[in-house]
Amino acid sequence: MKGSKSWYKLTSLLLSIVILTAGCAQSGKESGSAPKPVAKVENLPAGIADKEEIKLMAIRKIGGDDHTAQFLAGAKQEGEAMGFKVDTFSANNDSAKFHDAIAQAADNGYDGILLSHGDDPATVEDVKKLNAKGIPVVAFDSVPELADIKGVTLTSQDDEALAKFALDKMIEEQGAEANIVYLWVDGFPPMVRRNKVYQETLKNNPGIKEVERFGVASADTSVDTQNAVAAMLTKHPKGEIDAIYASWDAFAIGAARALIEAGRTEIKIYGIDVSNSDLEIMQKPDSPWVATAAVDPKMIGAVNVRLLAKKIAGEETPATHNLEATLIDRASLEKSSEAVNMVNLSNIIPGWGASDDFEEDWMKALKQANGK
Repeated sequence: MKGSKSWYKLTSLLLSIVILTAGCAQSGKESGSAPKPVAKVENLPAGIADKEEIKLMAIRKIGGDDHTAQFLAGAKQEGEAMGFKVDTFSANNDSAKFHDAIAQAADNGYDGILLSHGDDPATVEDVKKLNAKGIPVVAFDSVPELADIKGVTLTSQDDEALAKFALDKMIEEQGAEANIVYLWVDGFPPMVRRNKVYQETLKNNPGIKEVERFGVASADTSVDTQNAVAAMLTKHPKGEIDAIYASWDAFAIGAARALIEAGRTEIKIYGIDVSNSDLEIMQKPDSPWVATAAVDPKMIGAVNVRLLAKKIAGEETPATHNLEATLIDRASLEKSSEAVNMVNLSNIIPGWGASDDFEEDWMKALKQANGK
C-alpha cells in the first residue's frame, strides 16, 4: 500500500512537470522566463488590467485526433492574440490523467481553466474545487451538472441541430425506408443529446431499419471502428445496407476507410464534426462520406477563451452557450476549384469559422496592441 502511494505521488509529480514543460514549449516561452505584462489599453476591465500576467490552461479529456488539435489551437491562438499565456493538455481518453491534470493546474497559478469533455461525476467535484479557489471555469461538451455551479459556463455545439442536419440529409438522399447502421457510444453528453434526436427521427420515420448499432471510444477510435465495420460488412452483402449514420467523425473516418478498402462505397456515410483529415476523405474520388454536420473546432476553442476572459474581467457570462452548426456536403466541396481544407472552407460555406460571440471591444483593443 505504501508503495502504491509513493508511485501515485511520483506519477502526479511527473504529470505536473509534463504539463508545465509542454505548456511552456507550446507558448513559445522558456520555463522561468519573465512574464509578459498585459497591454495597457483604454477601457480595460479592472480584472484584466490589475494583473501582471494572465495564464490560462485548456485541458481536454479526449485527444489524438485532428478535431482536438484544432480546438486547442483555437483556444491558444485566441488567448495569445490578447497577450495571455495559454497552456494546453490532452489526456487522450485517460480519465486518471485528465483529473490529475486538473488537480495540478489548480495549484499552478492559472487565472482561468478551460475544460473539454469532462464526462463523469469526478469532473463536477474538480470544478467545485476550482470554484472554491476562485479560479474561473468554462467547460465544453461536459456533464450538464456543471451549469448548476455558480459562475461556470457550460458550452456545447448545438448537438440537436448537428444530428438533425445529418439525419435529414440522409433521409433526403436515401429515403424514409433506408437500411442503416448507427455508429454511436453512450456516456458522453453530446452523444446523449445526438441520440435523442436519432430516436425521434426513427419514431417519425418508422420505415427506417437499423441493421446494426455499435461504437467504442478508445485511444484509437477510428482504427477500432474500421476493424468493426470491416467485420460487419462480411455479414451484409451489397444491397442490405444503404447508409451509415456516424455520430462522431472518429467513427466516420474508420467507417470510410473500411468501405473504401472493401469496395463497398455504395454505402453512404452521414457524419458529425469536421477536420482537415475528414475533408480529405470526403474529397477522395467515389468517397462514401457524403455529408457531415459541424461547428468549426478552432472557433469553438476561441469562443470558449473569450468567455473565460470575460469571467476573469468580472463581466457577466451565461450558464450555457450553444455554438451554431452547419451542414457540409460532398456536392458543395466538389464545386471548389482547389482542394478544400479548414482554412479555405469558408469559400464554400459562407460564414464558416467566423464568430463574434463574446468578443468585446477591449478584447479587440488587446489584439491590436499585440499586433494580432
